[in-house]
This record gives sequence, structure tokens and C-alpha cells, in this order.
Amino acid sequence: MLIHPWDAARSDTEWQEWLAAHDFGQLAVNGLPGEPPHVQPLHFAYEAGHGERGRVLTHLARPNPLWHALEADPQVLLSVVDDYVFVPGPWQAAPDGPAEHGVPTSFYAAVQLRCTARVVDDPEETADILNRQVRHFQPDGGSAHAAVGEAPFGRMLSGIRALCLEVTDVRAKFKYANHRSEEVRERIAAGLAERNGPGDAAALAHHLRRRDG
Repeated sequence: MLIHPWDAARSDTEWQEWLAAHDFGQLAVNGLPGEPPHVQPLHFAYEAGHGERGRVLTHLARPNPLWHALEADPQVLLSVVDDYVFVPGPWQAAPDGPAEHGVPTSFYAAVQLRCTARVVDDPEETADILNRQVRHFQPDGGSAHAAVGEAPFGRMLSGIRALCLEVTDVRAKFKYANHRSEEVRERIAAGLAERNGPGDAAALAHHLRRRDG
């Protein structure tokens, strides 16, 4: 992922706060020799307070085909992309040029976590990871606690394997025209507000936040 200086996260806090509200991504695992990479969509819980860069907790079904590849190479990449919109060319046109010469582009936020994966088969630790995930997604409760040998979820633990991903490197990008002139940024902001389509409100919030920050 190319990250220009004006698109880079300004601090760890910026990408961590964004990631806390975006907990669905794609886990990329190197394939075995002669095979393409595995790309697994999944929900996850990011915990910033573990290690220098934090950790990611998730789980997958035991029959998932990626396990052999993951055990052969535990270096993985978790990619999360959201708050994306298409920006029409005229919105980005230079103030002293014709509107039709403006270059269309995409706005988006993206965080890529490079991780070392640890496969968890211990039933007690699997139950703990599962409960941590559930607490992340259901902080107000509503689900029974998973415990080994106890109903209703104890018997299901053998059907999953948990993953603890220790984050070793982070690449974060917030592509919202921060390098454009003030006049062009104002035009883009007005266009997003007027269009008000899917994703426009979130993109506009990033655009204004990074302009004013």
C-alpha cells in the first residue's frame, strides 16, 4: 500500500481509534508452495494494551482450509478498509482550470496489521478468547459465557480454533485530499455534503478532521 506523507496516520492514536470502530477485515495468509494466498474475511477484536503494537483476537472453524498454510508460515497481514467513496473529477479540478480536467479519485481509510499468528487449541484459552470477542461486540451482554464442559457453548469449542495475532508492524492511511489547496478541499467537502450518498458522511468527517487537525 502506497502511503504519501499527507495520507499517513498522524499518530498511533488516530489509527487505533479508527480500528476500534472497524472490527471486520480480511486476514491474508501465505499459501503453501504452488498455492495462492488464503484471504479470510472475519470479525476480530483488537486489544491495544498488549505488547508494543497490541494484539488481535479471533477464531475460525476447525475445517477452514487455511490452517496448514498458517502453521507453515505464521506471518500474516490483517487488512481493514472502510469509509470509502468515489470522488468525481470536477470536484478536484484546479481552481484556474476547466472542471473537466479534474482527476477523479477514491477516498478511504485503511489499516494493515502485520502480525505473528499463534494458533490456540487449548480449550480454556479458546474459551477466554471467544469470551473476549463476545464482550467486544456485545458489551451489554446478552450471550451466555463460554466455558469448557458447560452448556450451552462448551461442547462447541472443539469445532473452532482460536487465533492470537501479535501485531509487529502497522501501516495506516487516511486518503482524504489533505494535500489539496484550501479551495479544492472546500469544494470536495461541499460535494460530499450535497451528495450525501453511502459512505459520504464518514468520508466528509475524515476530510474535515484532517483538514482542521
